[in-house]
Amino acid sequence: MSYQRRWRRQWFTRWLALGSVALVAWVLWPLPAGVRTEPTASGVTLLDREGLPLRSARVAGGARQRWVPIAEMDPDLLTAFVAAEDRRFYSHPGVDPVALGRAVAAGLRSGRIVSGASTITMQLARLLHPSGRTFAGKLSQMAWALRLDRQLPKQVILEQYLNRVPLGQSAVGVDAAARLFFGASARSLSLGEAAVLAGLAGAPSRDNPLRSQKRAAGRRAVVLARMAAAHVASPTEMAAAQAEPVLRSPGDARFEAPHFTSWVLSALDSAPGSRAGPVRTSLDLPLQRAIELEVRHTVEVMRNKGAEHAAAVVLDNRSGDILAWVGSPDFFEPGSGQVDMVISPRQPGSALKPFLYGLAFDRGYTAASVLPDLATVYQTGTGPYAPRNYDRRFHGPTRIREALGSSFNLPAVELASRVGAPALLGTLRRAGVASLRHGADYYGLGLALGNGEVTLLELANGYRAIMNGGVWHPVRWRASDGGGGPSVAERVMSPEAALQVLDILADPIARIPGFGPSTPLEFPFPAAAKTGTSRHFTDNWAVATTAGFTVAVWVGNFSGRPMEGVSGVSGAGPLLQRAVLVTAARHSPGEFPTPRAGGLRAATVCRLSGLLATPRCPPATEWFRVGAAPTASCDWHTANGVVFPAEYRAWAAEVKEGSAVASAGLVRVASGEMPEGFRIAYPASGDRYRFVPGVESAYATIGLRAIGAPPRSAVRWFIDGQPYRGTRWSLVPGQHTISAHAGRLTDQVTIEVVQ
Repeated sequence: MSYQRRWRRQWFTRWLALGSVALVAWVLWPLPAGVRTEPTASGVTLLDREGLPLRSARVAGGARQRWVPIAEMDPDLLTAFVAAEDRRFYSHPGVDPVALGRAVAAGLRSGRIVSGASTITMQLARLLHPSGRTFAGKLSQMAWALRLDRQLPKQVILEQYLNRVPLGQSAVGVDAAARLFFGASARSLSLGEAAVLAGLAGAPSRDNPLRSQKRAAGRRAVVLARMAAAHVASPTEMAAAQAEPVLRSPGDARFEAPHFTSWVLSALDSAPGSRAGPVRTSLDLPLQRAIELEVRHTVEVMRNKGAEHAAAVVLDNRSGDILAWVGSPDFFEPGSGQVDMVISPRQPGSALKPFLYGLAFDRGYTAASVLPDLATVYQTGTGPYAPRNYDRRFHGPTRIREALGSSFNLPAVELASRVGAPALLGTLRRAGVASLRHGADYYGLGLALGNGEVTLLELANGYRAIMNGGVWHPVRWRASDGGGGPSVAERVMSPEAALQVLDILADPIARIPGFGPSTPLEFPFPAAAKTGTSRHFTDNWAVATTAGFTVAVWVGNFSGRPMEGVSGVSGAGPLLQRAVLVTAARHSPGEFPTPRAGGLRAATVCRLSGLLATPRCPPATEWFRVGAAPTASCDWHTANGVVFPAEYRAWAAEVKEGSAVASAGLVRVASGEMPEGFRIAYPASGDRYRFVPGVESAYATIGLRAIGAPPRSAVRWFIDGQPYRGTRWSLVPGQHTISAHAGRLTDQVTIEVVQ
């Protein structure tokens, strides 16, 4: 033997001896004291704003964990985990040589790692001392496993593992998982339930029954087969276990406001030292439960139209407190329940238009400014862009009040082309819409119609900013002290622009051209409301803001599957109305800001041209900043009829008698004729109203609206033959006749109110 070969052998022998001594020393070195004991984790209990309990958590991430001594665990649970995870657990020294040899051979044959050969002891080592899934990490686990097995009894190792193993849905340990999935305790489980839990250890996030009952049943079958092979389960017992449901009605593992509390716990985890003791949140638990019921009711009603999911959020406008947060109809629904649509970005459709018009008001436009609702093709960096209205019609000259109130698309795109997509994107970002991460060129003019993705929480807080004088503040999840909002602030639009936007969104007459006289956006108190529908009817949005609170809702499908022709008004609108009413029963809507109080001045303009009205014009009252009212009188209405500007003449030539323009009294009034079709627009004859349970009777009112009245003719109202002053009537049970009079014109409807 050559000298070199002899030297190499001696070197290898010495290092092998040194490594063996080090390994023995490592194995015999006393374990840290904490390994033998129950883990201590900072605990937190989340409370609602009045101190009602919402959720308790003991470990990071909001996980649930309950420690159960092994002597108290159901025996089936022990045998199931050993059969499924490590059938030679009681005979190997922490590392299974047989499984290790098999894993090495399989890896050599396939050229990749097929099996990790992990024992229960090695898995406990990874839980106690996390290491990567690398060769070095595996060696570390093996070394720790040998040390644990040498110094701890097998029963202690198994107890530690079963109480620490993550089993899905933030459940840590077998008892927390048993309570979550079965409403039971680890002290008493059926064979099938024990097999389900044992089957989760390999892939808890994928195979748990809340995520997929099919995969959970498949894993249970594997575990039962291994138990049968180990002769710890008979064929009869296996058959009975296979017939059990993999998910039972959970018991005390359920908790209140699950999406909200998960979000709060995540926020607490990112703030070191803030997870101890009780934490009072901003949530209003009774309101939360009421909103949850409305969300579930909406899904039940809308399922036949292809809508399976809904969400809602409620904010206190002054403080920014989150009062209610419902991310899905059922947090515990297998597969999709934990999707949180309050913070999941989707396209909001027309719900972004108020921010565009607020920007325009600060650029010199007014609610009386006229925009063209005509067929237009815009040349953009990505090619020609030809937007269309929801009703596939062209409305000609359209004042901004009607354009925004009726949510016409073509005027909005034209306005966006004038103010610029970059300016609109900047406004939206100042309004807290952080989900719009791309540049203006990416969205283009379609941003005016909501082709960028936002979250429901961002949208709600953006509308809250409009109500708060155009200033954005972040929301709060901790209970506030009743003071003002946080110091962080962004100016989204001027106070005057915000007032103009709110005044339009609260105007039911402005909605009539687009949505008709009756919509779910009618409330028994002043509120600014807007809906949105994304392309192909994928997402429905609706937002309402009062002086006191803002409510935003979403209806659709988490999968993105389109609904069957459901718009924001017909889909999300009814949910918004009910959510606003139940919120108003607990939180005052407050005093709505008026244009006059905000320094705006009224002027009478022509409903068609937006210029100062003449005796020939159909008049409308509009609000302007000081010095912003038009100075020119309308020259569209002449003694011979309406003379449209050149850009509208081709459109006007196609307008026929009985069209929207003619019925609104905009075409023939210049020749001295009275507008045709004076009628009561709201309520409609035959309407049936029912009191909403839990809502104060003070909010049970309806608005009175009439259209087609002669110029400068006051509308007088009569309820059951008695004169009625005002435009909002408090509901009274029974049948009622409502009539409206304008000069010699009159109309009458009959409605019914039931308890």
